[in-house]
Formats: sequence, C-alpha cells, structure tokens
Amino acid sequence: MSAIKIGQRAPEIILKDQHNAEFKLSAFKGRKVLLSFHPLAWTKVCARQMQSLEKNFKTFDLLNTVPIGMSVDTVPAKHAWARSLKVKNLRMLSDFWPHGKAAKTCGIFREKEGFSERANIIIDEFGKVIWIKVYPLKELPDIKEIIKFLSN
Repeated sequence: MSAIKIGQRAPEIILKDQHNAEFKLSAFKGRKVLLSFHPLAWTKVCARQMQSLEKNFKTFDLLNTVPIGMSVDTVPAKHAWARSLKVKNLRMLSDFWPHGKAAKTCGIFREKEGFSERANIIIDEFGKVIWIKVYPLKELPDIKEIIKFLSN
C-alpha cells in the first residue's frame, strides 16, 4: 500500500459521520478539507486532537476549510464520544466498514494494530492533496502549524 502524495488527486471518500449522515469528499469542491485521522476514540490524545478541531472550527471556516475527524470506530461510538467531548460542529467520520478503507486508500492504515496513523491530510479546493503529515501516535498535532499553512 502506497501513501497518497502531495499534488495527487484525493481519493473519493464516502463515510458516515457521528450522526449517521453521509459524507462525500467530492461534494466539497470549492473548499479545502482537512482529514484529521486519529487512531481510536475514547483515548486522551485523540480527544485533545478532536477538541482542537472543534475549538478552531470558526477559524477553519474563515479559511474556507472543512475540518473532519476520522477513525475506525463505529458510528454509535463516534456519536457517544462526540457528545462526551461536547463536539457540536465537527463531523467525526467512521472508517469502520469496510474496516479502515479510507485510511488504507490514503496509505496510513496500521495493519498490525487495526487502526490508522495519527495524520493530517489537506485537500485543496480542486480535490488535490496539498499537505500530508504523519505524527507519532502519542503526539498531538500542532493546530497552529495547520492554521498557518492554510493561511498562506
């Protein structure tokens, strides 16, 4: 499995969010999309990662960017977790079935563990990948770094 690369067209991703509503990546042409992959719900660093996206939701909107949280957890688990985190705006996608398909398509699925890397992928307004960063599993992605990149 090879990772997607900067400049490459983003793969189509169609998944359900925490409200069981369909998300289709191609429906967001004209806006940037931040795909923020986290290994598993209900873990400390993953919670802080999703909370940072929620906290900066208005900033992302001003930057014409739709932030999306993604993991292999089920829709009901994502729903309960979003409620516990008080996430109101952020869409949190379930890459549960086929298990990890979106993460596999992006080349960031960890087969041995059964979940994705902690990674951020930014897709531009035309559907091309413009940013990819994979983080150590225990490291919280730097939201300021992402906002700075989107601001340029």
